[in-house]
Amino acid sequence: MTGLVVMAVLLSLTSPARGQQRQRGQPQQPQRDLTNLTLEELMAMNVLFVNVLGTHTHLAGEWMIGYKFMFMRMDGNRDGTDQLTAEEVLRAFPVTPTDMDMGMHMFEVMYAPSDELTLMAMLPVNQISMDHVTRTGVEFTTESQGIGDVALEALYTFYGDVRRDQHRLLLNAGVSLPTGSIDERDDTPAGADQPLPYPMQLGSGTVDLLPGLTYLGESEDWAWMAQGKGTIRLGKNDADYRLGNQARFSAWGARKLSDWSSLSALIEGRTWGNIDGADPRLNPAMVPTADPNRRGGKWLDFGVGLNFYAPEGIAEGNRAAIEVGFPLYQSLDGPQLETDWHVTVVWNWTF
Repeated sequence: MTGLVVMAVLLSLTSPARGQQRQRGQPQQPQRDLTNLTLEELMAMNVLFVNVLGTHTHLAGEWMIGYKFMFMRMDGNRDGTDQLTAEEVLRAFPVTPTDMDMGMHMFEVMYAPSDELTLMAMLPVNQISMDHVTRTGVEFTTESQGIGDVALEALYTFYGDVRRDQHRLLLNAGVSLPTGSIDERDDTPAGADQPLPYPMQLGSGTVDLLPGLTYLGESEDWAWMAQGKGTIRLGKNDADYRLGNQARFSAWGARKLSDWSSLSALIEGRTWGNIDGADPRLNPAMVPTADPNRRGGKWLDFGVGLNFYAPEGIAEGNRAAIEVGFPLYQSLDGPQLETDWHVTVVWNWTF
């Protein structure tokens, strides 16, 4: 709801007619020399990438503060590519999860000490709720919420010039710090204040490396991207386990609709491994979410988004976006809850 309100404000403060008048008054630059562009033309390049993590760079001296809300709905279990009913899972386990809601509030700060280098810090606040049923028909819900793992990242343009070129290559180099709890507890039929399984924890408990490589391209009305990113876990956490490493590959494109909006589409593939080690407090025979060998999988996702920005007026420098996605393919080391759909709402301000 917050993101939709922000979008409405931006639209009310920005008029296509005003933007078109400014464009007619400015000659086009064949080499895209951004030092000579109007403010709205300068911001148009960045707005196209606002909702793709790890591609949004800035010019020297710019700051950005941002907020992102992500929500994911998971309903039903899957083993490999086969969907399973709760009754089928309960033949092997006394308890099974039936559905799960995951919400994340992400607070972001970015600063560019130079045109080539943008630094970023991200603080997530997670909200997780999982419903269960037992063989005896007892239904119960467990919840956890709090700060997740803080991520620090640098985006470095090593090929291309952000002020001139239509094609760039970026190096993504980051680290995730273990600020999220791995000791979340809640009441269950087994007793009060029980340790929660792996997907209910707020962080990894380890220092994780976040390498990546990004290609960006743009023309007058189009923008496109290809990206590969990874998560490499270092060591084991205090509960004697390490989450699986992850690799993510994505392709993204956007079409400029007006002087203040664009439409985007995203295809993303992701693969992640099972857990190495095990939390000694959990019984893997009780519920699938407590089994470290049932946490890996592969996922192919499709999303569409709308992106907005305000080139002038009292909302100048503000951007907003909304993206809705759903999986095209899931193969899970299950039984494991499958993803149904997800939505992301973004707002940020550059100054």
